[in-house]
Amino acid sequence: MGKKLHLSDAGNTMLAATHEIYGILNQAADEIQQTTSATTGKIQIGFLSSVEDAAFDAFIAHYYTLHPDVEISFRMMTRHEIWERLENNQIDLAIMYLPDDTIKNWKPYDSRKIIDEELLYIHHDDTIAEDVPVRYQDATATPWVTYPEDYFLSHRLREAFKNELVDMPQGVAQFTTPYQLVQFVNRTGVNTALPTSFYQAHKNQIKAQANPFQPAINFELAFVYRKEKVDIPRIAAFFDEFNNYFSQQDYLSRLVANRVKLGE
Repeated sequence: MGKKLHLSDAGNTMLAATHEIYGILNQAADEIQQTTSATTGKIQIGFLSSVEDAAFDAFIAHYYTLHPDVEISFRMMTRHEIWERLENNQIDLAIMYLPDDTIKNWKPYDSRKIIDEELLYIHHDDTIAEDVPVRYQDATATPWVTYPEDYFLSHRLREAFKNELVDMPQGVAQFTTPYQLVQFVNRTGVNTALPTSFYQAHKNQIKAQANPFQPAINFELAFVYRKEKVDIPRIAAFFDEFNNYFSQQDYLSRLVANRVKLGE
């Protein structure tokens, strides 16, 4: 007798076939794009919504003055939306934090670091000296405002507290952008955690102190893309201009220069 095909086997076979078909279609689309011009067309960018965007807004405006026939589509997304659209070839580039374990198979992808980041403890305890690292158990006495639980920075915080065998601080509110977090901190006196770049760009508007954690919570901001994308002329030209722009003035300096005033 022949071997019976279980429903689970059939489902796995269909899923594998679907992925193969999507892979062929994506490759074909990229190969077509590789024959296009470096100075015309469209670039789809997915931008992590919890990242400060002022430096990128300024760069895209600069890029437009050089390449007015290249249309940039810049969309704020969650990290799960970003990975889904990368997988389906609906965006060309993602700007996000790494390392990210949302996707298990990195083989089709590559990344380019933009800056190194560190998560800072934002608080109102003026007995803590400036720049002194704060232990996790000392960061739990006051309630916190945080990102939603499925956001990258919330995930990194939970992992850091878990590794130190310390319970997460009491959460009293959740918001999806750093601007909202800071406005809540300023109005209520609760604590939070923010990337170094955002704090440095807005520290004069943040009514709280910043200290590193001990041990530190490090990560990076990076471009993520399918490997074939760099063979598309306008994507390669975009990267070249990005590197040139931030070599003239570094990312953090651009961020500070183009920062958006926080709401009152």
